[in-house]
Amino acid sequence: MVKRPIVSVVIPTYNRAKMICATIDNVLKQTYRDFELIIVDDGSTDDTLSTLRSYGDRIRVISQANAGPAVARNRGAEAARGEIIAFQDSDDLWKPTKLERQVALLEKLGPSVPCCLCNVRMRVVEGKDVTSFDVSLIHPEHEEGLWLNVPEVLATRFLIFNQAVAIRRDVFERVGGFDTSLKYLEDYDLPLRLSLEGPWAFIREPLVIYGEDSPESFSQRALKDRVALKECELKIINRVLAKVDGGTQQANLRRLLKQRLRVFRRGMMELNVTRMNFWGVHELGRVLNLIGRYHDALIRRSPGFPRAITVPADVGDVSNAKYQPLSR
Repeated sequence: MVKRPIVSVVIPTYNRAKMICATIDNVLKQTYRDFELIIVDDGSTDDTLSTLRSYGDRIRVISQANAGPAVARNRGAEAARGEIIAFQDSDDLWKPTKLERQVALLEKLGPSVPCCLCNVRMRVVEGKDVTSFDVSLIHPEHEEGLWLNVPEVLATRFLIFNQAVAIRRDVFERVGGFDTSLKYLEDYDLPLRLSLEGPWAFIREPLVIYGEDSPESFSQRALKDRVALKECELKIINRVLAKVDGGTQQANLRRLLKQRLRVFRRGMMELNVTRMNFWGVHELGRVLNLIGRYHDALIRRSPGFPRAITVPADVGDVSNAKYQPLSR
């Protein structure tokens, strides 16, 4: 009988023949060895498939007609044999200890913790790393541990997720995986739903190196399709809001989600104004955008803006490490 691996690494790829080898070779250098590597080719039309075949049985290759990254990731997760699923993108890199540290922390904290998220190095400015935690205003006090108020933080901002997370497979399946009905933001929708499953493990050190998006990348296309992007955001926030009960324990989360909807409506108004074709509209749109930025900056500085609440990894019984959000 073939031994089942502890971790399944899933990489979706599309027309990345020139760079997929660097990502695969990088994953194969992980210090943690009990993993399988699944590459889902999403209907590539270049030499990606022939490049993947050169790895032989060191990787598992799944081919599908082009259907997008969410479908590809779900397809890889369905084929996975591991207890933990880690996703990687075909243009990013991991530090060698990424899986080792995440698996160790999940084992230490126990099955009630659904996932472990590490930091991501996005770029270097004046010799210093700028990380995903920095950009999302997440500043944990501890090097690693338990993040208690994930839903409230994610209700107010995005966070790089896919390539930085290791998720327990049973929880991934329970929440339904990536929502393939969303054109964009499936990488915001899943963590928001996953945040309702319990506190997350986190690692403050950036163990992922983010690759720069090309002009043809999926994320860059999404930024140009602003109406569809906003429509996806509206669907996500409304769906999560419907799951949050009306009790006092989740009152603060409801408040933050409703605040997010107000920001969304303002953003849609700005977008609709800038799309109108008459004299002075672009200047009006610029003014509205400027007002919106000042408003967002004030929210981020307000006492009600949630900061990440964390406890160290040696917290003991994590079933008692619950953050009870205060109603406001």
